[in-house]
Amino acid sequence: MSKPETAKPETLKPRLPRGFVDRRAGEIAAQHRMLETIRRSFELYGFEALETPFVEYTEALGKFLPDLDRPNAGVFSFQDDDEAWLSLRYDLTAPLARFVAENFDALPKPYRSYRAGYVFRNEKPGPGRFRQFMQFDADIVGAGSVAADAEICMLMADTLNRLGLGGQYVVKVNNRKVLDGVMEAAGLAGETRAGQRLTVLRAIDKLDRLGVDGVRQLLGAGRKDESGDFTKGAGLDEAAIGRILAYVSFQADAADGADKVAFWEKFFAGWHDAVGDSETGREGIAELHAIMRLCAAAGYGHDVIRADPSVVRGLEYYTGPVYEAELTFPVTNEDGQTVRFGSVAGGGRYDGLVGRFRAEPVPAAGFSIGVSRLFSALQLVNSPLLAGSEAPGPVVVLVLDRENMADYQRLVALLRADGIRAELYLGSAGMKAQMKYADRRRAPVAIIQGSNERVAGEVQIKDLIEGAKAADSIASNAEWKAARPAQFSCPEADLVAQVRAVLARHFLSTAG
Repeated sequence: MSKPETAKPETLKPRLPRGFVDRRAGEIAAQHRMLETIRRSFELYGFEALETPFVEYTEALGKFLPDLDRPNAGVFSFQDDDEAWLSLRYDLTAPLARFVAENFDALPKPYRSYRAGYVFRNEKPGPGRFRQFMQFDADIVGAGSVAADAEICMLMADTLNRLGLGGQYVVKVNNRKVLDGVMEAAGLAGETRAGQRLTVLRAIDKLDRLGVDGVRQLLGAGRKDESGDFTKGAGLDEAAIGRILAYVSFQADAADGADKVAFWEKFFAGWHDAVGDSETGREGIAELHAIMRLCAAAGYGHDVIRADPSVVRGLEYYTGPVYEAELTFPVTNEDGQTVRFGSVAGGGRYDGLVGRFRAEPVPAAGFSIGVSRLFSALQLVNSPLLAGSEAPGPVVVLVLDRENMADYQRLVALLRADGIRAELYLGSAGMKAQMKYADRRRAPVAIIQGSNERVAGEVQIKDLIEGAKAADSIASNAEWKAARPAQFSCPEADLVAQVRAVLARHFLSTAG
């Protein structure tokens, strides 16, 4: 009697979730070199490392989130067994604020820290928009002086210089207080005008892309783009439009930059008219002027760090200066147009964030680098930092007699004990397939020991790099067997020294 056939279980389809990416060894190694350069730059400025967990109490992330009763948009959240809501961190700043508040008395103030790690956004993914991505932040907590903001701007510039992007970026600085002052002078103060202010700020944010005329239309009745789509404007009168345009379009003559202090005095004189009698606006201009004087004193010209009215970012939580590092080299966008690469880092002063956890206000300023975007930029400019020589694969010890696995494992252990990256072949294939495996692993050397070599106390060392070169010049299989290119015998006692000698011929570093 035959047994009934059992249904074969359905195999799963391997699928990467939308908004996430896999990264392989070469890209990881190149990104590591970039991150190490950033880390050294931050430590040169006295910042120290800090690591916070991926998960925070949802309430600690604060106003960045929707309804706390069930936070399911913007962040990835789940409920703990005590019914408290937890969320994957949305950025690296809110966890820093929680850490500082929790350890306030034990920390030196001002407290300089840097953090690098993945953050998570529960948003619709798209081209260049991921649900998991890495940020690299530097912050100064406990310093109310704009000297801290100047330090942040200088750090942004120096970091990009060390990454090989000198002359291809500008650090742009604005101030939330100046923006508030311009809004106040234009008659847009108060809660009832909040929606109109947001429309104005969005228009200013498009200055680089649309120019002054495009912004003028968005401040007025609206703008129709090339496709015919119409964007409703802020509906301002001509006086208000004129005041805002005077602010966003004012440019001083770059030739004045020989005297950096005089240059910025002339520059900000044009902004005073824009904020009128607004005390908030004038305070913001004074702060920006101080930042520019400090940067000028340290040798940073207006071509490197400059005040710029187009910087409109994070106005929900930034309380003073805001800044971003923009790469200026041209790229082609999805529509085939030539545009600037754009921003790779940004930040500002957020004096209210740590204060959410404490009775007294705690000033803070910092910036965040978008690691993936910066990595893409370095790829576009063919950065030598990313094009560093790819690390070799491990030395592979082949297995010819499976009953003698202990002998092969001993050979691997000898290599590893001397710091040479090595592995034992653990598959079940024959000699030819093992050599193919070693090739796919980018192994520089293969170690071969059959029964004859074992009896003689020897091993065969095959230089796979030299062998590949020789193979190009050998015509026939008979010639190949006669030449046995780049393969030689040596006593087991000389294995480590001989392998290290082969590696030294091909690589600067022979250790794994």
